Amino acid sequence: MNNKTSIMGADVLLRNEESSLQGYQESELLRHYLQAAISDNTRKAYQSAIRQFEKWGGRLPSDRDTVVRYLLAKAESLNPRTLDLHLTAISQWHRYQGISDPVRDSLVRKTMEGIRRSHGCPKKKAKALRLDHIAQMVNYLRSLPGSNKKRRDTALVLTGFFGAFRRSELVSIQVSDLVWEPEGLIIRLPRSKTDQQATGLVRALPFGEHSSCCPASAIKAWIENADIAKGPLFRPVNRWDQVQSKRLNPGAINNLLKSLGKACQFDFVPELSSHSFRRGLSTSAARERVDFELIKKQGGWRNDATVWEYIEEGQQFSDNASRILMDRVASLMAEANLNSNCS
Repeated sequence: MNNKTSIMGADVLLRNEESSLQGYQESELLRHYLQAAISDNTRKAYQSAIRQFEKWGGRLPSDRDTVVRYLLAKAESLNPRTLDLHLTAISQWHRYQGISDPVRDSLVRKTMEGIRRSHGCPKKKAKALRLDHIAQMVNYLRSLPGSNKKRRDTALVLTGFFGAFRRSELVSIQVSDLVWEPEGLIIRLPRSKTDQQATGLVRALPFGEHSSCCPASAIKAWIENADIAKGPLFRPVNRWDQVQSKRLNPGAINNLLKSLGKACQFDFVPELSSHSFRRGLSTSAARERVDFELIKKQGGWRNDATVWEYIEEGQQFSDNASRILMDRVASLMAEANLNSNCS
């Protein structure tokens, strides 16, 4: 009897352990999927916002009055867009904990709206690179002695511009993402900033008639000379011109653009960033009257309004009411002068 009871007790204990193990595995799986629901960059931004809130003196969970005091304390020192991010981070923390969200309170919302109206300012935009800027950069690079860094930088500039890539996309390109075709190169990325469901991103870079400004040809020259057969496409190159195995840091792209801008004596170097590629491709294409759908496709934009904004920026001088009226005024002035000379 005692032996049977002992066996039954062992069976119950084993079932409890199996149930506990299953529960642990499920919780780990749940944690994995919850983390995957938010991009790493967004998670880091939220974590930074929470740290700043706590450094100021805030605690989680929080309440309406504390959040309002935080907004009042930071209204003049932080950009309203930064404060919006902080509110989102605080709100997300409370929602995922199943706790009442103080950010949804009407007093918090009204306070934030007042801060936006009082301290809001236009968002600083990266300088859009024009075709002549790209030509100057590439010509400068071509004038340098042959090196791995020269070939990498040339490939990076041409690929970033003509592919309208974000810097996070550029540094994430793997050699295995390259598909070579007789007409050019197709780059297939498993995911991007606006493709968090991993449906995939595709950019086609046709071979150009002139290899000097062809991104596909530049990439081929880079990987062949650097003997890169697998792994990251764009990599650091040290002071001895040795190619490293790790991928390039995203911040290095901004540094490269600023360095090239100085070398080319551009007067807008502080305004240069990796986003200058995307804005440059779209506005330059608009000036050349490239079709809307082609611009949208090459940049991978999902929002039509964003594309139209770039097109309007690129055509703001050519499609301008003042230009038509100035031509008419000039015509009237010429007629008046002609009549005056005749009389």
